[in-house]
Amino acid sequence: MVLAQPRTGPVITWPPLPDDFKLLDEPVENIQQPPLAAALTDALGAAQRIRPEMLIGSNFGLVAGIDNETVVKAPDWFYVPRVNPVAEGVVRRSYTPGLEGDPVAVVMEFLAADDNGELSIRSLPPYGKLYFYEQILQVRVYVTYEPMRAQLEVRHLQNERYGLQPPDAAGRFWIEPLGLFLGVWRGERLAQTLNWLRWWDADGNLLLWSSEQAEIERQRAEAERQRAEAERQRAERLAALLRAQGIDPDQV
Repeated sequence: MVLAQPRTGPVITWPPLPDDFKLLDEPVENIQQPPLAAALTDALGAAQRIRPEMLIGSNFGLVAGIDNETVVKAPDWFYVPRVNPVAEGVVRRSYTPGLEGDPVAVVMEFLAADDNGELSIRSLPPYGKLYFYEQILQVRVYVTYEPMRAQLEVRHLQNERYGLQPPDAAGRFWIEPLGLFLGVWRGERLAQTLNWLRWWDADGNLLLWSSEQAEIERQRAEAERQRAEAERQRAERLAALLRAQGIDPDQV
C-alpha cells in the first residue's frame, strides 16, 4: 500500500505575461465599482501623493506563475510603491511583482451582492482571490468593501496570514503602505450619491477630490470678487460724499 504524499506548497514564479495571453474582458459587477476606484485615485492625485515610480490602477492584471501556470487577477483597485519604468512608447498591459518592481502593497475588492470569490481561499484552479493575494502575491493590505451596506474590512498580512484589522474610534482604518486612513463617507460626487471610500491623513484631515478643491477655489475667487466689489462701492460712495461737499476726491 502506497501512502499518499502530503501536498507541498505551490511553486511560485514571476513570469512576464505571454504575448498571446488573452486577458479577460468581462463587465464590472455593478455600476458603482468604477467610480469608487476613480475617486480613490483622484484624491491621491489632488493631494499630490502620486509619484512617477508608483503604479496605481483598477481592473488591471496582476500576474504570477503557479505550478507553471500563468495566473492573472484584476483587482478593483491596487497600489504598488515602486515599479520599473517601461520603454518609451510601450504600454504596460499587466504587472508581475518581482520581475517589474516592488510587491503589490494594497489591493481592494468591491463586493457585489454575492461573494464571487473575493473572500475565497480556494487553493486550486480557479484560485480564490483571498488565497491569491495572501499566499501567492503576499499583498500586505487586502481591503474588501460592500458599498450598498457600507461594510468595510481591512486585512493585514501577519505571519503569512491575513488578520482583520479593527477600526479606530472614528471607524477608519490606518493603511500603513500609504500613510493614510481609509474610511466610509456618504455624499455626492459627479451627481452620484454613494457610500464612498475616502482617505484621511494622519492628522484626520480629509483628502479632497479635485472637484472639491476646484469648488473651494471657485468660492475663494468669488469671495475675493465680492470683497473687491464692496471696496469699489465704498470708494464710490466716499467720492460722491466728497463731491457733495465741494471737494474733488482726486485731490484728496
